[in-house]
Amino acid sequence: MGTTEVDTRERIVAATSALFMQQGYSATGLKAIAKAGRATTGSLYHFFPGGKAELAAATLRHSGRGYEELVMSVIDGAPDVVTGLRACFAAAADLLRATDYVDACPIATVALEVASSDEPLRQVIDEVFRSWLDAAARRLAADGVPEERAQELAIVFVAALEGGFLLSRVARDASAMESVGRAVVAAVEDALAEARRGS
Repeated sequence: MGTTEVDTRERIVAATSALFMQQGYSATGLKAIAKAGRATTGSLYHFFPGGKAELAAATLRHSGRGYEELVMSVIDGAPDVVTGLRACFAAAADLLRATDYVDACPIATVALEVASSDEPLRQVIDEVFRSWLDAAARRLAADGVPEERAQELAIVFVAALEGGFLLSRVARDASAMESVGRAVVAAVEDALAEARRGS
């Protein structure tokens, strides 16, 4: 693929992600994606011959990797996992305020819409979430949380982050994100303290 083709494909995926974030999967048509991505409908089918379903799967995987890298870079940039988690929730709260509570996760937006109605997309979203959970569990375990507990806390972390976005957007107040952040940090601190006592 040439540079121009790569640029066009990336524009299409970025436009699809933004539209999914704003209006969901069903309400996002190919014409709107083509317009937002400064592309033709023909070029959409060139890159995604499977049409909207293939484009959606590619967009969700791409967005999922991007969010995972962003979150893990915040955690990995901190001196320890507790500080990193605290920074994640603080950054999420700041993002909500900075975007006037408009920014959302396109993965969660589409997941709520298709989990019971579109099995192929449900599987893609499950794959994305599993990757997030694995990354978080590995990071927790690397800092001393026992493996089984790290897996449980990874679920709590991802669920709290996604739930924090939802509750904060609806309330137009980041307090929910801050509250779930404190709860996750406390749970991880407790798990680390327990692991130290047991060693």
